[in-house]
Amino acid sequence: MVELKEVEVKKDKSVFDQISEHNHEKVVFCHDKETGLKAIIGIHNTVLGPALGGTRMWSYASEAEALDDVLRLSRGMTYKAAISGLNLGGGKAVIIGDAKKDKNEALLRRFGRFVKNLNGAYITAEDVGMTTKDMEYIRMETEHVSGLPESMGGSGDPSPVTAYGTYMGMKAAAKKAFGSDSLEGKKISVQGVGHVGGYLVELLAKENAQIFITDIYEDRLREVSEKYNAKVVGMDEIYDLDVDIYSPCALGGTVNNDTLNRLKCQVIAGCANNQLRDEKVHGPALIEKGIVYAPDFLINAGGLINVYSELTGYNRESAYAQTERIYGYTLDIFELAEKEGIHNQAAAVKMAKKRIESIGKVRSTY
Repeated sequence: MVELKEVEVKKDKSVFDQISEHNHEKVVFCHDKETGLKAIIGIHNTVLGPALGGTRMWSYASEAEALDDVLRLSRGMTYKAAISGLNLGGGKAVIIGDAKKDKNEALLRRFGRFVKNLNGAYITAEDVGMTTKDMEYIRMETEHVSGLPESMGGSGDPSPVTAYGTYMGMKAAAKKAFGSDSLEGKKISVQGVGHVGGYLVELLAKENAQIFITDIYEDRLREVSEKYNAKVVGMDEIYDLDVDIYSPCALGGTVNNDTLNRLKCQVIAGCANNQLRDEKVHGPALIEKGIVYAPDFLINAGGLINVYSELTGYNRESAYAQTERIYGYTLDIFELAEKEGIHNQAAAVKMAKKRIESIGKVRSTY
C-alpha cells in the first residue's frame, strides 16, 4: 500500500492568493440578478495567443469549489494548447447551476455579453453541461465562440475528436505498460459516459475490449451498456475493479488519497481534466504503484485541436490527423519522464512550459 500524506487545505487562503498560485493573468466574476447568472471566467496565460477553453455548467457545492475548478481547468488549458503546438493560451469558464434546470437562452446570452467584454482575450466553447445549441445562444452576443454547429460554419461537437485523442493516448500507454498497443481483450473501466466518454466506449468496443462503465445518469448508462455490451457498475465500485486500464472521463480529482490505494489497474488514461487531485503527491505515488499515467491535458487535447482548426479554417480530416499525433507525443513524454526521473504529469508540464517560455522570448522582441 502506498502511504500518502494528506494535502493540507488552507481555508484562510484569499481569492488573490489562489489566483496568484499558478500565475493567472485574470479572473472575472460574472453576476446578473435578472437571469440568475453566476459565472467565473479564468484566463491563465495568453503568451501563445488568446485563451481558449470551454464553459462548464455544474452544481458546485460552493463558490469556493467553483473557483478552484476554474483555476485548475484554465491552467490545464494553457498546457494543453502549448504541448499540442497550438497558438493559443489557456482559459476556462464555469457557470454555477444545474444544467438541466437552470439553463436558458437569457442566461446564456447574458454570459455571452461578459465574454464579449473581454475583447477576444477569452474564446469560449462547449464543455460539461453545455451543447452546441448553447454555443449558438452565446454567439448571438459575441463572436468569441468556437465549437459552433456545422450549419453555422463551425466544427460541431468536439467530443468525438476528444475521444479519439484519448484513445490514441490510451493505446500509447498500453504499449508502455503491456508491450503492445492493442486493446483487444483488455479490461477497461470508463468513469463517465457522457459526450466524450460515450464516443470513447464506442472506440474501445470496436477493438473488442471488455468494458465496465459508470455514470450519474442511469438512462445514459442503459443506453451505452445496451449499445456496446458494456457492464454497468456502481459509482464507488469502479475504483475496486480488477482491470487493466482505468479511464476517468467525468470530473477531476478522482485519483486521490482514497482511491489510489484501491485502484488495481496498470494504466490510467482518460479524458477528464485534472485527474490527479494533487500532482506533487499523486504523480510520484503512481510511479511507486507501477501505474502508467497518460497526462490528462495531453491526451484529451483533441477537442481543443478541433475547435482551434475552426478558427484557422476548419478541416475535419486535418483535425483528426493532428489529434492522431497524440500517440507519439505521449510516448515522448514517457521517455522524457524516464530520462529525468520524474513522473509523467511533471514531464508533460515541463514540455509545455518550455514551449511557452521559448515563444514568449520570440514575441517579446517587437
